[in-house]
Amino acid sequence: MSRLRYNRREAVSSLRQNCPALGHFIDQCGPLKLKVARDRDLFNALAAAIVYQQLSGKAASTIHGRFTTLFTDNLPEAHQATRMNIETLRRVGLSRNKALAVLDLADKSVDGSLVPMHRMGRLADEEIIDNLCQVRGVGPWTAQMFLIFNLGRPDVMPAADLGVQKGVQAIYSIEELPLPETVAERTAHLAPYRSAATWYFWRAADTVLMT
Repeated sequence: MSRLRYNRREAVSSLRQNCPALGHFIDQCGPLKLKVARDRDLFNALAAAIVYQQLSGKAASTIHGRFTTLFTDNLPEAHQATRMNIETLRRVGLSRNKALAVLDLADKSVDGSLVPMHRMGRLADEEIIDNLCQVRGVGPWTAQMFLIFNLGRPDVMPAADLGVQKGVQAIYSIEELPLPETVAERTAHLAPYRSAATWYFWRAADTVLMT
């Protein structure tokens, strides 16, 4: 893992300046520890995102570890994956839907449907999301996680994420869990560092769940 590709101090300073409520939580929570992966291979990165969907970290890590053993040097690679079948992927713990998603990802990685990682720097966030959502099982949330954790994009707000919704509810003392459109509206002033804000909203949600 590498450090954020934008300046942490600048991001946190901007959040403090633009939002006293979030700034107060930042004082309690401490430094921003959001990390960005070094992985430069699109298939490897997105396959991991698919495996981790809707699972606890420990369970997902175990299954992903088994998944990597299917590849040479434990490094998931699209061309190898295109020669696999559903049964092979199911044996390492993937659900049928996730196995189908991985195979579709492999096919689209090989046939040129997906923009290569090295060209994504030229694209806007929404263009990347649209491109990745061609893949079975990859929706806006997965694409947004990719933007945050693999590309280091600084201004992503996954408003449909339950943890973000709970964090926004806690930070802004909202009585009911906010809808995605409410989250987007209430956090618009945190641009251009909404990815950093997202990390703090997740921490706020953890705090709420523990109390």
